[in-house]
Amino acid sequence: MEMSTEQETSSAGHNAAGHNTAGSVSCLLDLLRSDPTTSWSNRMTGPQIRLHSLSHESGNRFCADCGSPDPKWVSINLGVFVCIKCSGVHRSLGVHISKILSAKLDEWTEEQVNALIEMGGNEALNRKYEASIPENFTKPKPDSSIEERSDFIRRKYELRQFCESDGQLYCPYPARIQSIKFLKKNDQNYLNFLTVMSPQAGMIEFVGLIKVVIVKGTNLAIRDVMTSDPYVILSLGQQSVKTRVIKSSLNPVWNEQLMLSIPDQIPPLKLLVYDKDTFSTDDFMGQAEIDIQPLVSAAKAYENSTINESMQLGKWVASKDNTLVKDSIISLVDGKVKQDITLRLQNVERGILEMELECVPLIQ
Repeated sequence: MEMSTEQETSSAGHNAAGHNTAGSVSCLLDLLRSDPTTSWSNRMTGPQIRLHSLSHESGNRFCADCGSPDPKWVSINLGVFVCIKCSGVHRSLGVHISKILSAKLDEWTEEQVNALIEMGGNEALNRKYEASIPENFTKPKPDSSIEERSDFIRRKYELRQFCESDGQLYCPYPARIQSIKFLKKNDQNYLNFLTVMSPQAGMIEFVGLIKVVIVKGTNLAIRDVMTSDPYVILSLGQQSVKTRVIKSSLNPVWNEQLMLSIPDQIPPLKLLVYDKDTFSTDDFMGQAEIDIQPLVSAAKAYENSTINESMQLGKWVASKDNTLVKDSIISLVDGKVKQDITLRLQNVERGILEMELECVPLIQ
């Protein structure tokens, strides 16, 4: 499904890509030179204070995978601090292997921080996951390419090639290569196998992150006699994430935040809504696509801004040619570039979905 994006110049003197009009240049320069009124450290919660302290321990001051200084991203199920470039590869592995959170952008609980502390940090975990790196294999460096990072991170965490073991590793793709059950870690055939079989999702260069808050659905389609058990799947390129299931509701409220990495060649953000069934295939409840290019452009234009005043940067106008219920505004709010969207689901008899997008540029 294709959606048109009619852009208007906002009353604040900006278009959707964040470019200044001539009359507002002087005012914006003054704002850009101003200092923020509050720092992030003054807004930290109890768990974030503990996490901040943990991130400054010796081993955690550098990315566990490439050694970049001051990593601000954490794999909460692996327990490692990583840089933003490596975090994009981690996301491509899937949350069942590595679930990435931001030390600054995400909310943390005491339980999550406790679990992170118990895992021991980068030094302890690298002793486990890098116990037997071959002498002829080079670990990525801060300036390494995305291909080098992807190859190493997949071998390290997904295939666990460098972990201490009895010398054998079970093939993780038995359905695709029926004749291979066990492969020796030091066998060149195994290294060739990894190169051929590793998915290509991690070979993509990322330019930023998009945070999506699925707010609520309204008047969704009925799929279970009188109601439905809806959930939402988001996909961006080869990545996908989904919300929790809301039981027995045609007007579900999720208020659930999901995060995806933005590839260099920016694809549309795709949404699918399904009804969860226990004993049969989940039922389709609608879909939509969103062009996130204007949001990304605006975020890039303001990534170094210290502006604290809210302002409108652009507008996606609702019309008969798109699925918007009302105009979608791109705004600068508390230094963050956000977009509120309310749209009608397509290829279904009814249903409206509300969400909030935020683009985080690729900066360390």
